[in-house]
Amino acid sequence: MQAKERIIFPLDLPSFEEANRYVRLLSDHVGMFKIGLELFIRSGPGIIRTVASEGGAGVFLDLKLHDIPETVYRTVSVIADLGVTFTTVHCGESVKSLLAAVKGGGGKVHILGVTILTSVSPEDLHQSGYAKPFCSDLSGLVLKKAVMAKHAGCDGVVCSGLEVKMIKEHFGKSFIAVTPGIRPSWDGIKPDDQSRVVTPTQAIQDGADYVVIGRPIRDAGNPAEAARRIIGEIEEALSRMDA
Repeated sequence: MQAKERIIFPLDLPSFEEANRYVRLLSDHVGMFKIGLELFIRSGPGIIRTVASEGGAGVFLDLKLHDIPETVYRTVSVIADLGVTFTTVHCGESVKSLLAAVKGGGGKVHILGVTILTSVSPEDLHQSGYAKPFCSDLSGLVLKKAVMAKHAGCDGVVCSGLEVKMIKEHFGKSFIAVTPGIRPSWDGIKPDDQSRVVTPTQAIQDGADYVVIGRPIRDAGNPAEAARRIIGEIEEALSRMDA
């Protein structure tokens, strides 16, 4: 996999027109565009066709489904016909929804289990009623949820860069790890609304297959150049691993 193919750019933008502008700017510089709830609800499946028409990158439909198994099954069955590469389902209270997602996908879309959002802190979990051991050790909770995803037949998980090494050690290289909360060192590591962030170099060296990088590219004066700079950082990390 080339370095650029490991970069997922989130189209967390308020309009179809603005999202389309970034698709044109970055389709040759990233491997995939992530379409989330806001843009999908505003623009519908048309934005998927727009990305596909550029031909340079795939689509990660990140709806983070969390519902009863039958609803998840029927929804993923529809998603499977949209031609996207990845879609997401929360590793919530029951493995049944994950099993339903895998069944609904029918092998036509890769199912990723969402473990713990990178915006979530130990205090958030405590306030939500989680047991103290899980609040004090998020990695243990991430692992428990990843086990659910693996047993359900999911292709991988979404986890922070702080847990990706653990995920790879437990489940092997073939279990996909997508890592959000990525901030290049040259961007100053500004957490924003993320609680658990790492650099692209650290994430790749620890085993991340894909890194989700938004603000450092989107807010740059030259987004394409920022993407190329991150590609260089990933290439350097990969060369160190091969040395």
